[in-house]
Amino acid sequence: MADFFIETKESSAQLPQNAKPKMFMFGVPSYTNMGDQAVSLVSRIFFEKEFPNYQYIEIMDYDNEAGIKAVKEIITKQDIVGYVGGGNMGNLYTDIEEDRRAVFSTFVDNLTISFPQSIHFEKTAYGEREKRLSQDAYNKNHNLVLLARDAQSYRRMQKTFKNKIVFIPDMVLYLKPKVFNAERSGALFVLRHDGEKILDESFIESLKVILKKHYSLERTDTVLETPTQITPKTRQKLFEEQLQKIASQELIISDRFHAMVFSVLTQTPCLLFGNSYGKGKHAYFDWLENISWIKYSDERDITRIKTELADLTSAQTHEYDLQPNFRPLKRIIKKYIEMQA
Repeated sequence: MADFFIETKESSAQLPQNAKPKMFMFGVPSYTNMGDQAVSLVSRIFFEKEFPNYQYIEIMDYDNEAGIKAVKEIITKQDIVGYVGGGNMGNLYTDIEEDRRAVFSTFVDNLTISFPQSIHFEKTAYGEREKRLSQDAYNKNHNLVLLARDAQSYRRMQKTFKNKIVFIPDMVLYLKPKVFNAERSGALFVLRHDGEKILDESFIESLKVILKKHYSLERTDTVLETPTQITPKTRQKLFEEQLQKIASQELIISDRFHAMVFSVLTQTPCLLFGNSYGKGKHAYFDWLENISWIKYSDERDITRIKTELADLTSAQTHEYDLQPNFRPLKRIIKKYIEMQA
């Protein structure tokens, strides 16, 4: 298995001017959600592995306006524009959606790829208004391809936008599981503290009661308190630390999409519960249901959960590889490259 970590370079609005074709990736997160940091890291790994002739340039989220201006000055027809994936398409994270609209509506003459996303516009006046703004912006770009990372989002994107929609796993699932030589001990709760949280604290306490008989317990989140900002230079080490943390556990209990994904990569038993609009649930049933050490549950009956946990913790690891599911994305990029040759 090839090492999936690579060196990265800091990006800025001062962009290199040379003859190499370029991939401009916008929306690279500076905030401390390690799921989104992993997405940005693996997107780069994917592109540099599959398309090594391209120069991969990252535009930080706080540089969106300046980045658009700088890229407009040097972009050529052979270049590709991207926006990082995640779970933030819609009206729950309006600042990110506004940046995404600006990128999509600007670079209408180049292949533009919205990397794998979950989408959720609320059925409220505000949500409908934001959806119309996104429709107006996205529909200006006939070269825009939207990648949906779960079947629910695929259907929603098809109903919402006129652009080409493609069904692709979350970018972090491009990586293959890796054996960590870590001594496992304890159960780790990896839980949300944001507006997507639906797990009741009383239910969490009930879980702790049954688990503390067998495990030492700890609670954390994939959103870090420190550092306060992450760059392409620092994210790799922090991602490795996240994987090491997960790999040192006997069991993960989470409502975080990427805590489940990190458990896949480290072969750590994980019981996943839902968020407010089901992105983790749908991704599980779309891509991960056949992985023996991962399970999704809507169950709230503690007795039944005990049975689920017993099955989960006794499961054997096995081979697993989702890289073939990224072929549609590779075909889209290769076709564009051939057209520009």
